[in-house]
Amino acid sequence: MSEVTLIGIDLGKHVFHLHAQDRGGHELWRKKLTRKQLLLLMSNFPSCTLVMEACAGSHCLARELQALATKPS
Repeated sequence: MSEVTLIGIDLGKHVFHLHAQDRGGHELWRKKLTRKQLLLLMSNFPSCTLVMEACAGSHCLARELQALATKPS
């Protein structure tokens, strides 16, 4: 199985759409998650690149995701 190297996040008010790719740019999976589900998924996910649109909500979400990355396991 290919390893996820990039996850694109389409932001919404209540639901987020995720698209995961491997190093070659091939789609591995797509998911539709709530904020709580997204944070739970990313807290248990190996390190990879996250990309999202630039908007007011993206700054808040980025801070939450960075806090997960720096939390001791």
